[in-house]
Amino acid sequence: MTAPPRMQVVRSRQALRRCVRAWRRAGLRVAFVPTMGSLHEGHLSLLRRARRLGDRVVLSIFVNPTQFSPREDFGAYPRNLPRDLRLARGVPVDLCFTPPVEAMYAQDSRTEVRVTCLDRVLEGSTRPAHFAGVALVVLKLLHLVEPDLLILGQKDAQQALILERMVRDLDVPVKVVRGPTVRERDGLAMSSRNAFLSPEDRAAAAALWRSLRHARDLVRSGERRSSRVLAAVRADLAQEPRIRLDYAAAVDARTLEPLTRLEGRVLFPLAAYLGRTRLIDNLEIHVPGGRR
Repeated sequence: MTAPPRMQVVRSRQALRRCVRAWRRAGLRVAFVPTMGSLHEGHLSLLRRARRLGDRVVLSIFVNPTQFSPREDFGAYPRNLPRDLRLARGVPVDLCFTPPVEAMYAQDSRTEVRVTCLDRVLEGSTRPAHFAGVALVVLKLLHLVEPDLLILGQKDAQQALILERMVRDLDVPVKVVRGPTVRERDGLAMSSRNAFLSPEDRAAAAALWRSLRHARDLVRSGERRSSRVLAAVRADLAQEPRIRLDYAAAVDARTLEPLTRLEGRVLFPLAAYLGRTRLIDNLEIHVPGGRR
């Protein structure tokens, strides 16, 4: 197989489709990673996974307005396209799609996409319109890119589950692959929002992962009562005065239904504020005694 060309950067849907369809006519396997930019090692790990699994890698960088509520500052989301493109070339990525908002949404757009039941709990209870915006933009991107593989991150476990269900329910011909959460040396999950943390809040944020590790240790030692495990998580986080907990839960990783007894695929998601910055994290554990 010939080596891929240097990374192309396109802004129009037409240019994107021309390139990808030429690859598909040549029998090449296309892997796609959607992002909002401000790339970090977590994104790069997904791109490297796409590089291993596909013949060609497509990256999208689009800060999607439909997933921001009126209370969230869409304009303040970190953007650094020159840096993002430099990092993408190092993977290497073959095609980067960086559309303007008007290329993705007509002014009179009226269509919504919802994955009911999964989109109004946990993150959805705090951000009720968020996942509808995510589902809409990812479905549009899938129609434009027509990839063989969609690569998502475990850090956004609820989002990944919602998109997996959307793809299944709507018969979108793509295989979804999750990549593991990438963490800083102290365990903090890598996130574009980490850039908003003050030095003091950044130091305190490491307690999120410590509390999840404590949950894991309790489960491994035989604890099966979710109430006991969650009480320990909350107690850990209460020791850090800079953290304001939004939620900590123990849910079925397939349905997001709360669990009383821990068994099968268990997801421990949590969200917390440090100053004005809201961070999420999660840990998935297989607990013997339930379905795999």
